[in-house]
Amino acid sequence: MIDKIQRYRGNIVVEGIQLELVLTLHQLESEVTVVIDIPAQGAMGLNAVNCSCEEGELRFELREMGASFVGVVASNTLVGQLSIQGYKIEAVFEQIEIKLPGNPTLVSSEEELVNLAQKESGTYPYKVKDYFQRPSSSGFQLSPNGKYLSYREKDENNKRHVYVKEIETAKVTQIIEESTELIRGYGWINDDRLVYVMDQGGDENYHLYAVNVDGTNNIDLTPFDKVQAGILNVLREQKDYMIISMNLDNAQIFEPYKINIHTGEYEKLFTNNDPTNPVAGYDFDKDGTLRGYTKMYNGVQSQYFYKAEGDSDFQLFQTIDWSDTFSLMAFNYASSDRDEAYVLTNLDSDKQRIILYNFKTKTIVKEIYSNEDYDASIIGLSRNRNWEIDYLGYEGEKVVIEPISETFKKINNDLLNHFEGYEFSIAAKTEKEDRYLIIVQSDKLYGKYYTYDKATGAVTLLYDLMPQLKEEDMGVMRPISFTSRDGLTIHGYITLPAQSKVGQKAPLVVNPHGGPQGIRDSWGFNPEAQLFASRGYATLQVNFRISGGYGKSFFKAGFKQIGRKVMDDVEDGVKYVIEQGWVDESKIAIYGASHGGYATLMGLVKTPNLYCCGVDYVGVSNIFTFFESFPEYWKPYKDMVKEIWYDLDKEEERIIATEVSPVYQLDKITKPLFVVQGANDPRVKIGESDQIVSALREKGFAVPYMVKYDEGHGFAKEENSISFYECMLGFLSQYLK
Repeated sequence: MIDKIQRYRGNIVVEGIQLELVLTLHQLESEVTVVIDIPAQGAMGLNAVNCSCEEGELRFELREMGASFVGVVASNTLVGQLSIQGYKIEAVFEQIEIKLPGNPTLVSSEEELVNLAQKESGTYPYKVKDYFQRPSSSGFQLSPNGKYLSYREKDENNKRHVYVKEIETAKVTQIIEESTELIRGYGWINDDRLVYVMDQGGDENYHLYAVNVDGTNNIDLTPFDKVQAGILNVLREQKDYMIISMNLDNAQIFEPYKINIHTGEYEKLFTNNDPTNPVAGYDFDKDGTLRGYTKMYNGVQSQYFYKAEGDSDFQLFQTIDWSDTFSLMAFNYASSDRDEAYVLTNLDSDKQRIILYNFKTKTIVKEIYSNEDYDASIIGLSRNRNWEIDYLGYEGEKVVIEPISETFKKINNDLLNHFEGYEFSIAAKTEKEDRYLIIVQSDKLYGKYYTYDKATGAVTLLYDLMPQLKEEDMGVMRPISFTSRDGLTIHGYITLPAQSKVGQKAPLVVNPHGGPQGIRDSWGFNPEAQLFASRGYATLQVNFRISGGYGKSFFKAGFKQIGRKVMDDVEDGVKYVIEQGWVDESKIAIYGASHGGYATLMGLVKTPNLYCCGVDYVGVSNIFTFFESFPEYWKPYKDMVKEIWYDLDKEEERIIATEVSPVYQLDKITKPLFVVQGANDPRVKIGESDQIVSALREKGFAVPYMVKYDEGHGFAKEENSISFYECMLGFLSQYLK
């Protein structure tokens, strides 16, 4: 695949204006795609259509410019004719050398990876693609007025385009075409316009695009190079606008902008003039008025500034530790007091709870919801019924939703009658809240969409996302809890193969989660765990100290314990499932992504006799180089990261960081390792994987190394994911069978 990517640069003159064009030509087997950048106009990542390249003749069309091209691909040039706006322009493009990230000479060849995948033998009822192919249709959403149903549909080339169906007439229109770059997400802005998100090859510099319900006026709202944009607020009261964030003026700082969704015209709403103390969050009300913002202070504290009703400016409300919680969830629009809001806090408690708070008087109006064992985190409000509370909840072993309003109690009862034993949640609803889309899932069910009519209580199946996966064949995900060696209660999950019999011990894949801070594993359908279960492997997921949802003290217990007590918790989980008689202690592998990849490497370092092999997926290998390679927008938070990981400016912590950096502990790694990386990863850069592969190979280790040059922090393209998991099964089968 690497030698089938070519890039060309050339200049054309249109009506006296000279434009530089950069063409990137991708050829993968019979598929040809062309991506065009016009840097001077800020137009990046334009996807050509009707692309072909036969016998050296390249053809494509560029709808955005009303242009078409026919040319000949030579060894280092692309020569042809560009037809645009009635003009015929002779164009000559010179080939640009593509410098691939990292050290491409380290990467295993395609033949080596195919051979690795083929090491898995045996006949199984399900293939890798059964778990990791994208559903034929997915991403169902309702327009606010309920007139349209939108969804994504996959074509024969695995491209997932966006369609809109007019419900009354059943007319279907393709409104967004997915080409080389993936559509990372999409949604309705108002009844007539949708927004979608793309980046370049997983670099996370997201652009926001908007398109009409009929597919017209499809524009890049944020056509800026190396800028990351995100949506802050969709303004239901101002349907032609939304509020977004961008690091447009300073790569390290995100500021809010009000943007016209039809034209892309924007207005900055707030200037962060203190780059060393960046604003980490903005609180706008439903009318688009900035009411408060959270600002980092001295690296490890958080300041909240609020403008009360009637005040002319923002005032410092409070200063707290960054790891404490006091965050505005939603304003209480049911009240005439515009300074009332629902707040999530743990300032005077260990577990997060929801309170009704008055920001002007600085008093708690009412305690709303809490749980003694888990952080409260969920609130649902009815915009249509004067913002009354519909439900509250938390995530424990499973997600728990407690109905509050009489209306939602009826909805919940209707759904329970149909889906008892499953988790169900609202995927979308109309503004009138009369029709709902419901997603139903479990540990054995990938997901089914249903429509729900509130007036009649009728529930109708809309779509089964993965009909090829039968529930009776899937493994059971069982919540577990155990006591760590230093006395903490640790929660997690084990997924056991469906065919497991009482007394039968399964090989085990230990799967530490990413983050690590504030992230947790959850109950539900896990494609990785189910794939492993289909091969007879159990999967262990441990929500070790520093995981989110278990309270403040549990979270902070993991500070400066990454690679140490965090790994102890994982090992204690392994010990627990061995003691239950579920797993074969002689056949245990460890696999994870991001921090989980780091934990894989540390597992092989810290307890080399516990694991028989490991798979490191976009994992950190060297804490020092990891810190040095932070993306620009992470750098203002370095002091915070020092509290979580280690302060490399302190000698005693540098020593610890060296001890828990796997690349400096190579003599302790004695078990086989498979390394996987996305070349464009902005968080854990390719150098982290390169250096561990290079260092181990210098020791004589045969480390298979997969790199995808069109991916970032984890693989998003279907064909790449399937290739990865096929190789991982081949790798694991050598040591777990």
